[in-house]
Amino acid sequence: MGKRDYYEVLGLPRSATDRDIKRAYRRLARRYHPDVNPGDKAAEARFKDVTEAYEVLSDSQKRAEYDQFGHRTAAGPGPRPGGPFAGAPFDLGDFARGGFGGLGDLLEGVFGGRTGVEEQAPPRGEDLHYTIDIDFEQAVRGFTTEISLQRSASCASCGGSGARPGAGTIPCPACGGTGRLSVGADLLGITRACGRCRGGGRVPGQACPACAGRGRNPRTERVKVKIPPGVDTGSKIRLAEMGEAGPGGSASGDLYIVTRVRPHPFFERKGDNIHCTVPVTVTEASLGARIQVPTVDGPAEMRVPAGTSSGQVFRLRGKGVPPLRGGGRGDQYVAVKVVVPRPLNARAQELLRELARLVPEDPRRDLKAWM
Repeated sequence: MGKRDYYEVLGLPRSATDRDIKRAYRRLARRYHPDVNPGDKAAEARFKDVTEAYEVLSDSQKRAEYDQFGHRTAAGPGPRPGGPFAGAPFDLGDFARGGFGGLGDLLEGVFGGRTGVEEQAPPRGEDLHYTIDIDFEQAVRGFTTEISLQRSASCASCGGSGARPGAGTIPCPACGGTGRLSVGADLLGITRACGRCRGGGRVPGQACPACAGRGRNPRTERVKVKIPPGVDTGSKIRLAEMGEAGPGGSASGDLYIVTRVRPHPFFERKGDNIHCTVPVTVTEASLGARIQVPTVDGPAEMRVPAGTSSGQVFRLRGKGVPPLRGGGRGDQYVAVKVVVPRPLNARAQELLRELARLVPEDPRRDLKAWM
């Protein structure tokens, strides 16, 4: 039985990032580690498969060769009998998708001209996400607050380079100072930027003592955040370059503030509109009235026409939520609920009976066809 596909072993698609691969390995290694499963031969074998898959896919050069030739790369470097593609599956889609810098890089690497891929910009730092709980009124009006944030920042001593101040650099041991690494060089002469020196060809000779050569140190900061009017649960506010510091002094990632709005006991939001229910008396519904209605801006007057039925909905223009992208505010929709007083005294009961005689109305007349 042949070896399983390394991506299948880790449960990942072939488009998985380095971060995805590391996370999958950590999760599976904890699950199948022999210390966690003493005496379980199946778990031990699974752990070995996971480790082998990670060792290949976590190394960019090994992964590139594996993506092209699969497990045949185990034969090691050197010309393959029968030409560069003998015995290896060839998928033109790998080049079209940019697996080796694109089809143009492939042709130029074979027939002359430039080889390899374009220089890549240094990777940015990772983005951070911070969830903040806010009240309904704060989401509608917007506000400014401060949060306490822990993130990595560039080392103040070495400026993020990771090198001891004043110390020189040495040729990168990974690429021999060329700044490039071969990807199947025995076949096509294609190269890529070295991951260790990021294409520069040199690395610090001595590590910075302040950051142990990492170029970054953890830091706790107080960050002022402006929450704009109209946010809802799941809205994101981006603070540029307030995420993790980038490696080697490169640009930091971004910070995303994710809002989570607490429910309101009276108002309900639907899009940019606000809905609520307001009780009215029988007299107000029958004779009509002007009543005070709560809104997020304070009390507002609303007219209840004579003969209003329970459940009827009225609109207060511009009393809703302002949209995040600007423009006019939404509306507030008010449903009225007719409240019948009880208990009734003898006089009130007499007046209602008199009303029934004066206004003989049957609200269920349309239901008789179904009886």
